[in-house]
Amino acid sequence: MAKKVLLLGLGIVFLFSLSGCATTRRNDELLNQGLKNKVMALEAQLNEKDIEINNLREALAQSNETSGVKVSKASSEVKERPTAKQIQTALKNAGYYQGSIDGKTGKNTRQAIKEFQKANNLSADGRVGKKTWAVLKAYLDKKVK
Repeated sequence: MAKKVLLLGLGIVFLFSLSGCATTRRNDELLNQGLKNKVMALEAQLNEKDIEINNLREALAQSNETSGVKVSKASSEVKERPTAKQIQTALKNAGYYQGSIDGKTGKNTRQAIKEFQKANNLSADGRVGKKTWAVLKAYLDKKVK
């Protein structure tokens, strides 16, 4: 008799544990779907902002054309990762690069990057990361030194 009660108790515990797994799996599916929905909403917002930025750039270009002001498109067209030519141009405008703008990141370019980084209290590693480019891109259109 005690064995039957024990087996019945174990059977009930086993059934409850199986139903708990199904509930957990269902909760995980709902959570995943909710996260997917949030990602889709954020992507839609990002696309809207990209369109808004492009419209503002076009409006700025049109207003500059009508006012007779010439603005270089170089800095406004720079994406997250600048090209070697853009880096060299900005460094040259800032007075840190003396070589030719050839689009090749060589010894002189890396040295100029390090000097620029030191002068601007950045980590002087000779690489143009996000922080360095955030400061350097201001020199893309204007000469300082």
